[in-house]
Amino acid sequence: MSDVEYIKSFLTIYQDFPKKGVAFCDIFPLFRNPLAFEALVTHFVHHLVSDVIPNSPDKKIDVIVALDSRGFLLGPVIALRLGAAFVPVRKRGKLPGECERAAFEKEYGTDEFEMQAGAIVPGQTVVIVDDIIATGGSAAAASDLVTKQGGKLLKNIFIAEVTSLKGKDKLNTPTYSIVQVDG
Repeated sequence: MSDVEYIKSFLTIYQDFPKKGVAFCDIFPLFRNPLAFEALVTHFVHHLVSDVIPNSPDKKIDVIVALDSRGFLLGPVIALRLGAAFVPVRKRGKLPGECERAAFEKEYGTDEFEMQAGAIVPGQTVVIVDDIIATGGSAAAASDLVTKQGGKLLKNIFIAEVTSLKGKDKLNTPTYSIVQVDG
């Protein structure tokens, strides 16, 4: 079994959660199995080291940005493995100090993200990580926050992509998803 098949075997789709018409991809079984979690992190790091870093202007990734909240399960681990900084993007009102803001629509509502001002130094290379890309709204908002701070966004990476929602079409940066699911 390939690592992609192995990772996919831990994902469960729940229809009509959190509301009717939404197909929710549950990633938490991956985190209950240490070998599956290691396979997931190693897969992402290998992709970044073999595909993103060689093609980046400075041959490195300076910052891993992760989205509230399930991106936080991956972002710090990937950043640590790459020797990069970790920067969280949180829902409005959760970060202290001056923050940049970006609004977005998601599969089942509207929200607003924030990033602390100065969290990214202009010119730093950035990768955004999150669990799922559905409509692309949250990833697009995070991309806006990176751009507002002068970061060079290299790639967006996700565990899974809900292909029927075409979320990656909203993004101006290359996108990588380990697993594709139909929603």
